[in-house]
Amino acid sequence: MNDQILEQNKTLNQPSAKKSHQGTHSHPHDSTGTPHAHVHTEASLRQIINRLSRIEGHIRGIKTMVQESRPCPEVLVQIAAVRGAIDRVARIILDEHLSECIARAAEEGNIDEEIEQLKAALDRFLP
Repeated sequence: MNDQILEQNKTLNQPSAKKSHQGTHSHPHDSTGTPHAHVHTEASLRQIINRLSRIEGHIRGIKTMVQESRPCPEVLVQIAAVRGAIDRVARIILDEHLSECIARAAEEGNIDEEIEQLKAALDRFLP
């Protein structure tokens, strides 16, 4: 599983993947590891990227707070805000996965594999 995540990150970090404006990324969804294209709408992709950029900036702000020896309760409040923001991004991605990938898998007849992979991801995601 970690190897798959690392491979996905390598793919996303390649120059050609960054230049794509079509909002497509792929991830394995069958036992052979064959990827399928997951297409976000332009609006959805923009929303996810914007939220992640804000989270990235917020984390840098928290790092600065720590470097400046700001009171721990203030830092913890900001960490809680980032956690909430990450959860909201995850919810957007999960909603899309359920409406797009799960629906597609049901049409293609491989819903069981798709659900198993979703369960595995949720097991890692949820505390």
